[in-house]
Amino acid sequence: MANSTHTQPRARIVTCPSCGGDSVYSPANVYRPFCSERCKQIDLGAWASEDFRMPAEAPPADEPYGDPRLQH
Repeated sequence: MANSTHTQPRARIVTCPSCGGDSVYSPANVYRPFCSERCKQIDLGAWASEDFRMPAEAPPADEPYGDPRLQH
């Protein structure tokens, strides 16, 4: 008779993007990749307040496209 033991894949541990702690990355962790609901909410709040904006160079205010009052 064949040995039919099924092994569960090992849970992958990743770094929580919010707190830097360990987080289980598996379907069992509904907050993945975050370690907890708290960390997920902190990240959502930072996203909603635009803390994750990409830096962009704005033209100086005295350039024609920098100051709307100077656009004709």
